[in-house]
Amino acid sequence: MKPKSKRASGKPTIADVARLSGVGTTTVSRALRNPQGVSLTLRKQINAAINQLGYTLDRNARALAAARADTVAVLVPSLANSVFAEVVRGLYVGLGESQFQIQLGNTHYSGIEEERLLRVFLSQRPSAIVISGIDQTPAARKMLQDADCPVVQIMETGPDPIGLIVGFSHFEGGRTAARHLIKSGYRRIGFIGARMDPRSQRRLAGYRVEVEAAGLYDQRLVTTTPAPSSVSLGSQLIREAFSKAPDLDAVFCNNDDIALGVLFECARSGFPVPDRIGIMGFNDLEMMAAAYPSLTSIRTPRFEIGVRAMQVVLSAIAGNLEKHPVVDLGFELRVRESTKRND
Repeated sequence: MKPKSKRASGKPTIADVARLSGVGTTTVSRALRNPQGVSLTLRKQINAAINQLGYTLDRNARALAAARADTVAVLVPSLANSVFAEVVRGLYVGLGESQFQIQLGNTHYSGIEEERLLRVFLSQRPSAIVISGIDQTPAARKMLQDADCPVVQIMETGPDPIGLIVGFSHFEGGRTAARHLIKSGYRRIGFIGARMDPRSQRRLAGYRVEVEAAGLYDQRLVTTTPAPSSVSLGSQLIREAFSKAPDLDAVFCNNDDIALGVLFECARSGFPVPDRIGIMGFNDLEMMAAAYPSLTSIRTPRFEIGVRAMQVVLSAIAGNLEKHPVVDLGFELRVRESTKRND
């Protein structure tokens, strides 16, 4: 039998039960509050750990722990990026007239900053946490697993949710983009990307799977940089792409800013779009439909993700569990003039 890990009072804690049963503290708390809210298998694991440790619920400590701030902590990588601005707008709409307030944190695409903000927010005992992405550092992931409140990851889907996930597959979005360009008759299809965070890496991976399956992959057609994305950077990167592969005839850009910069540079260079080169972006911001020619893009449900994530949060706070931890809202291919060839 493993030795008991105890608090200063000599009694085992709920964290000890969680470690021994192999689940998060949130799951143990849920099982103690509402046994029907977890599966029979998990209840058996947790009960076995409770019996082995001799854990007993401290009613006074439980009452103190129940005192939570009426806040939902929200961590996103950028507040300037219109993609995340729409997500945040959706979160506020989803909040409605509830008593909760959003506490917003900007991680600046930094795992270290994300860890720091999590420590600050968790010390204030939020009622729930909404966090962007699924690529947390081991330290951040452990904090979220041990958080005694609902946790919702957003903007992606994945096989191993900490709590719940609301998003879509960036990998499948990349596959869909490449497949569309192949079906449109392009054969020298490039990928242009900036910043290249994990979400962009998955878009690139999806692109590669499709072009490799079609026998069209060429590493010279891939042009990326860790620099922050911008329209002017898109112009620079397409010049670099043409210098490596002059016969490039289409590009999938990892976001719409880059795609717009590519379009401007092609106009300056006298390259007709879509006949000489096809262009498509990702996210489908408003400017894509307004551009001339209009730009094909993958529409991602940013606002809808925010609304749904907050609905999930409020439901979880009320003790109502989602039947499926992964909520995939999908994406949509928006075909426009930039990939409609005449031939």
